Amino acid sequence: MPDRAPQPVDRQLPTEEARDLVALVRDIVQREIAPHAAEQEDAGRFPREVFSLLSESGLLGLPYDSEFGGGDQPYEVYLQVLEELAAARLTVGLGVSVHSLACHALAGYGTKQQQADHLPAMLGGGLLGAYCLSEPASGSDAASLRTKAVRDGGGTSRSSGAESGGDWVITGTKAWITHGGIADFYTVLARTGAEGARGITAFLVPGDAEGLSAAAPEKKMGMKGSPTAQLHFDGVRVPDSRRIGEEGQGFAIALSALDSGRLGIAACAIGVAQAALDEAVAYATGRQQFGRPIADFQGLRFMLADMATQIEAGRALYLSAARLRDAGRPFSKEAAMAKLFCTDAAMKVTTDAVQVLGGYGYTADFPVERLMREAKVLQIVEGTNQIQRMVVARHLAGPETR
Repeated sequence: MPDRAPQPVDRQLPTEEARDLVALVRDIVQREIAPHAAEQEDAGRFPREVFSLLSESGLLGLPYDSEFGGGDQPYEVYLQVLEELAAARLTVGLGVSVHSLACHALAGYGTKQQQADHLPAMLGGGLLGAYCLSEPASGSDAASLRTKAVRDGGGTSRSSGAESGGDWVITGTKAWITHGGIADFYTVLARTGAEGARGITAFLVPGDAEGLSAAAPEKKMGMKGSPTAQLHFDGVRVPDSRRIGEEGQGFAIALSALDSGRLGIAACAIGVAQAALDEAVAYATGRQQFGRPIADFQGLRFMLADMATQIEAGRALYLSAARLRDAGRPFSKEAAMAKLFCTDAAMKVTTDAVQVLGGYGYTADFPVERLMREAKVLQIVEGTNQIQRMVVARHLAGPETR
């Protein structure tokens, strides 16, 4: 059966503009995303036309500067838009979060010239981005990445014809790349110096660069419409004008991006959980057993109450962290807490939703089994929840002693 459109959440939004923005998102969800979500996920179809529409509507650059085509929206608003999108289809919500992550390095650390050259197309020109940090042998231990970028002299950039610091030649393999093989640009972290975090530099690589290829997409238990693939860099040349930040600054840039990206994952998780709760409530109030709706039975009523409480707690946690970010205050610990709590809550809520629907919940005729499969990946991506616990603990008790 097709997915129902998400039920409107009574949101606390800071401005009338933000309320209009959420109304626009809900209209797109009801017309373009929710009616096709189940069928397209089952077919493993990526909805590129939806991302084009989101770009045209100004929804792919919400947290970035309007000078370069962004929406000038605080994270408090941007994350609630992500939640709305993820509630309709996680492939879309997570895809927007990944695109934002891919824009973060250039928006935060690029030169004014780099930003003017590339950001307008990235934020509102229909392009789709991806973020390349993980590798087959360095997932959680990202500082040990092995993809290398080596200078190849100075001279003229082949892409622009301008004098530059020469090309960089990138060689290696990236893994678990959302939008791998279909993205128009990749933010790539590569080793340009010694081992460890200080030897890593960030680059902006075009999706059609010579020597760049993608493996077949991974066969996943959920999010089948979102391609996840390894990327192979076989002597990929990029001009120095596409180096972002200083040499050796890449790992710090990556960590900065991940703090914000973890809030995106938290918001997506609450969207998935909210969709599962909506389905469970609709089923429980309509399903009759022993002559009355199953929602009349106390055990099930309490289960629904616990699900709703987890969702509201998670939403409050990610919004609290977002408001810290918007105020320019440190939020790394709070981002880790939000990612940890919200994704664990999504796993619990979706599992309970399957239980509420009983045998029907275990079938593909209802969306809750898909939501449960999708919730699982959110406990893994952008730092596993075990890593999030380490981050929080380090803020509380300092680094581990060895």
